[in-house]
Amino acid sequence: MSIEQLRSDAQHVYPEIVALRRRLHQVPEIGNHLPATRQVVVDALDGLPVDVILHETTSGVVVVLEGAQPGPTVLLRGDMDALAMPEDTGLDFASTHEGAMHACGHDLHTAMLAGAVRLLAQRRDALAGRVLFMFQPGEEGHFGARHMLDEGLLSTVAEPPSLAFALHVSSVYPSGTVNLRPGPMMAAADKVKVTVTGRGGHASAPHFARDPIPVAAEIVLAIEVALTRQVNVWDPAVVTFGQFGAGSAYNVIPETALLQGTVRTFTAERHRHVHEMIERVAEGVAAAHGVHVDVEFEIGYPVTHNAPEVVDLVVDLAEPVVGSDAINRMPSPIMGAEDWSYVLQKVPGVMAFLGACPPELSPDEAPPNHSNRVRFDEEAMLTGMMLHTAVAVHHLDVG
Repeated sequence: MSIEQLRSDAQHVYPEIVALRRRLHQVPEIGNHLPATRQVVVDALDGLPVDVILHETTSGVVVVLEGAQPGPTVLLRGDMDALAMPEDTGLDFASTHEGAMHACGHDLHTAMLAGAVRLLAQRRDALAGRVLFMFQPGEEGHFGARHMLDEGLLSTVAEPPSLAFALHVSSVYPSGTVNLRPGPMMAAADKVKVTVTGRGGHASAPHFARDPIPVAAEIVLAIEVALTRQVNVWDPAVVTFGQFGAGSAYNVIPETALLQGTVRTFTAERHRHVHEMIERVAEGVAAAHGVHVDVEFEIGYPVTHNAPEVVDLVVDLAEPVVGSDAINRMPSPIMGAEDWSYVLQKVPGVMAFLGACPPELSPDEAPPNHSNRVRFDEEAMLTGMMLHTAVAVHHLDVG
């Protein structure tokens, strides 16, 4: 495949893909049911030589592009959902839906995957096999990928995928760079809920009550200290309590206090150990103060694990696209979580971060993903479209 021709073709469709991204950005939707988003995607694929399958349990869209000859299947993915948060970017195409924003770049993912459909449709004669395009909802904590798998994503075609590839834009990497690593790429993430129950009373007489607020605060500090002393730094864990709720009046001791947070790990052993540690510490602190505690866990996404051989392949294919200096083999994984991990449990593949830092900012000063002010360099989508196409063509090369 000629990289020069691929780059020219990508630049030709780029204005249309930018327009698509901006339409998506203006109508962000949350969760697994994204009717407006799905319609924008389906309209963007109109007239292409592909089969479009609409999932019923979610707004997932599956697109099948058959090559000229029989062969294997490659799976390419773009997630479509947004976050429940306000947008303060000042962009001309900012969200028109109050309280919803594409703050994680899924609008770019969807648009550049639609661009890859166009580029690969132009190359059908060079494909021995097929491309399965996965436009998925519900990545932001709604298990969208798992729902699509449960509905039969991998059995959409007779030959199940033998390679899977996904890109995730990030504003904290230089635009156009490809950032990845073999093995664990992103963490498993669970939700933890700690309810401390004491006895309510008047703020002037705490000795007649059992105040749950200082006990809950002590539990947070005790868990953080336990992490530093009981967790091997080479098999890490992060516990963060992002919510602390208690009380209804300034002069009333409440009966309960509620903590909610996340637990992030990379191995099954550490996962089990940290869950047990949180329960033990919380129960011990509560017992010391004569109050009751309940600890509940909600199991979230598993570890996102990149197949080493596919990482090597992506690096080889990315070099002529972006240059060797723009490829970063990450020394360590990150503690974020991804439901792409469910696909990688079944198909060898890769999740790579695509740098999309705005050119007027440095990665150190750019608002990160999930910020209400995050902005992305749209030109990164050129690289994304080319990488999706290069991976598929290489895997399905007629030889």
